[in-house]
Amino acid sequence: MFTGIIEGLGTLKRINKGRGVTMQIQADFDLTGVKLGDSIAVSGTCLTATRLDGSTFDVDVSPESISRSILNWAKPGDRVNLEKALTFASRLDGHLVQGHVDGIATVASVKADANAILYSFEAPSSLTYYMVEKGSVAIDGISLTINQRSDTGFSVSIIPHTAKITTIGLRKPGDRVNIETDIIGKYVEHFLSATRGEADKNSQMPGINMALLAKNGFL
Repeated sequence: MFTGIIEGLGTLKRINKGRGVTMQIQADFDLTGVKLGDSIAVSGTCLTATRLDGSTFDVDVSPESISRSILNWAKPGDRVNLEKALTFASRLDGHLVQGHVDGIATVASVKADANAILYSFEAPSSLTYYMVEKGSVAIDGISLTINQRSDTGFSVSIIPHTAKITTIGLRKPGDRVNIETDIIGKYVEHFLSATRGEADKNSQMPGINMALLAKNGFL
């Protein structure tokens, strides 16, 4: 689990492609406290450190992660956002981020907006369905607030500090980004869904619906 508060940048040093994909990444900051087998979010993708050497670490990338994320187009020299896994002693300054990328959006425009930068993105409805205005979204692992959304896209405001310390400041129209929507919305949608799978139908536990919420005083 992560917060979406990026700790620093890293550089993709090497990619090995065979039956699977392995990557070597050099962090710009100290990785003290990270152990072999720990999770590190690489531009929003939760990966496991399989080798550690100072500020350099290796990861294996599964076919699922490759198919759903911009790591499919990664190349040596690329800059990536890095965040170490959340601990129970950590402050939750962003929002709950799993590091499970849902899909990819494309930068549509980048415009100055007073002391901020307005980024607009094109995204499929399968992603925007789980977005709400003023809700949270993780873009390349960065916890951000949605300004506006439609069925085909959304926008966020970036302050200069965020643009400086993360890869969002390097993005330009046409660039792809990883998107993770808010996990809370996914669970709410699942529980309130009118269509239940066979496993749910066979369950002895009643489904959550509007009638049940009203009966118990939630509406």
